[in-house]
Amino acid sequence: MNAIPSGLCAVALAALGASAMAQSSVQLTGLVDAYAGSMKLAGQQRVASVGSGGMTTSWWGLKGVEDLGGGLKADFNITAFMRVDTGSPGRYDADPFFSRDANVGLSGGFGRLGLGRGMAPNFLPTILTNPFGDSFTVSPLVLHANMSTAGWAGSNQTTSSDTGWSNQIVYSTPSFGGLKGNVHYQFGEKATDGDKSKKNVGLNLMYFSGPLSLTAFYERAQISNPVSLAVMPTKSDWMVGGSYDFSLAKLYATYGQARVGDQDRKNTTYSLGLDLPVPGTTGSFKAAAARTKAEQGDASGTRTSVSLGYDHFLSKRTDVYAVAMYDRVSMDIPDKSGTSLLLGIRHRF
Repeated sequence: MNAIPSGLCAVALAALGASAMAQSSVQLTGLVDAYAGSMKLAGQQRVASVGSGGMTTSWWGLKGVEDLGGGLKADFNITAFMRVDTGSPGRYDADPFFSRDANVGLSGGFGRLGLGRGMAPNFLPTILTNPFGDSFTVSPLVLHANMSTAGWAGSNQTTSSDTGWSNQIVYSTPSFGGLKGNVHYQFGEKATDGDKSKKNVGLNLMYFSGPLSLTAFYERAQISNPVSLAVMPTKSDWMVGGSYDFSLAKLYATYGQARVGDQDRKNTTYSLGLDLPVPGTTGSFKAAAARTKAEQGDASGTRTSVSLGYDHFLSKRTDVYAVAMYDRVSMDIPDKSGTSLLLGIRHRF
């Protein structure tokens, strides 16, 4: 057998080292959530239907990461919302296809720097501080932040400009003793002289230490999301919240405000929540309430929502749930209150 020249060995070893150092992976991932129920929010008519996203908005997509060596990694996230009940893409017809995520970034000991569309500052603090998480159907806190209902004096939602921002730079810090933060800057990308300075800015902080979790965010938005990216009246909002896990039960609480300065409009929202695991099972009872006072000039009104539910995990990836919700506005209108009842299943992949 002929000996392999030492030079070729060196090249081969270098190639193997580079290959090992540049490890990469791509994952197809997502979540499918559908429910059947009888739904009625305040000021609306009752509808019996099969819906999508009872506990979590259904989505799918691709995520990938490459190890560049020296502690540096590149990653991408391309994910899209979908409506399971009809098979339609997006949360609604005009939603951009990859409206959940469309970003690429670099991460290391310094944290992560990302470019593209991704979460707005309000999203994580909101879903981490209520027992129904990111449900746009039955979470009182999420509903008050993002979903209007007919006849409510504060029909402008608490969230200033969607739960995701386009055209943004996001810097995420590493963890400092359980404290992490994200700084968001969304370019307005406007050429008109009066609009060149328009932009969205915000930040959030999250602290995790054993059973205690604390969150906070602040946003100042002048650009609408996610479709038109048009200039809008300056809106600001902030929230502080937290949770504490006593093992027997987990408690949640939040308080926040939203303002539209040139419209003399202010919304104040507070919420409480409870997650009660059932001993000997993989299920838990959930309860949450949110109340928003909306003020504009001398006019004011309130919205109150309460949800009670049970969530049971059949496996780590699949759970079934049942939720009852009550929604009421203080306005003197027909059907100023409504009740909803739904049963659903959620599967992660």
